[in-house]
Amino acid sequence: MLIALLELPPPTQRRLVRALQTSRLEHPFELSRLRAALGDDKLDLETIRAELLNLHGRGIGGHGVAAVLEAVREQSRNADRPLLVWTGPTVAGLVARDTREVFEELLGEAQRQIWLSTFALHNGSRMFQPLADRMDAAPGLQVSLLLNIGRPFGSKTAAPELVAKFANDLWSNQWPGHRRPDVFYDPRSIESSQPEGVLHAKALVVDERVAFVGSANLTEAAFDRNFEAGVLSRDRALAGSLARHFRTLVEHGKVVPLP
Repeated sequence: MLIALLELPPPTQRRLVRALQTSRLEHPFELSRLRAALGDDKLDLETIRAELLNLHGRGIGGHGVAAVLEAVREQSRNADRPLLVWTGPTVAGLVARDTREVFEELLGEAQRQIWLSTFALHNGSRMFQPLADRMDAAPGLQVSLLLNIGRPFGSKTAAPELVAKFANDLWSNQWPGHRRPDVFYDPRSIESSQPEGVLHAKALVVDERVAFVGSANLTEAAFDRNFEAGVLSRDRALAGSLARHFRTLVEHGKVVPLP
C-alpha cells in the first residue's frame, strides 16, 4: 500500500497531492483524469489508479491520501536516500528523476555556493542559462566551474594559445549571464606532447549539502536524448566531501584559473 505513490518523482507526487487536495482527482480516479493531473506519459497510470482504488476501498479517501503523502514527504525531506537520475528512453513503471529537471531544480535551490564540473560543453548559451539566472538573482552566490580544455588530435598549438581561444569562446559565445563564475581547468589536458589526463568528472554540488554525480555532460544531448545515469544525494557528508575535494584541488594548483 502506497508503494507506487511514494516512488513517484517528487514533482509528480506534488501534482498528485494538489489534485487530491482540490478534488480535481476523485474516486473512481479515471485514467484520463490521472493523465491530466500528473502530466507525465511515462507513468504507469494503471498501477497508480489501482493503488488509489485500493486505498479508497480501505476507507482512505483522496484528502487522506494527500495528507499521508505530505507527511511522508516532510519526514523524508532531509533523508539521505539517494535517487536515480536518468536521461533517455524509459517505459511505464520505471521510476527516476529527469536529468535536466534535477539540474535546474538544484541550481534554483542554491544560496551560497555551487561547484559544477563537466568534461564536454555544447550550446553553453542555453545550458548555462539557468545558472546565469540564479547568479543574477542571488548576488552572494559563489560559483566555481571546472571545465575541460581539449587539445585537438595532432594539434601543435601552444598551450597558452589554446587556453586563450577557449576563454574567448566561453565568454563571447557560451556564457549568457552578466556575472561571471570562477573557472578552472586541468593543465594536463593541453600538454604539448601527449595529454596526461583530462578533466572528466561530471558533478554538481550545491551549498555543500546536495550532490548530483553522473555520466551526463553539460550538453543538450546528455540532458535530453542520450542514455545517461546519475545519482542525486542529499547526504551532507558526501556533498561536503566532494566540495572540499574540488576546493583542495584548486588550492594545490591541480586545476588552475582560466585567465
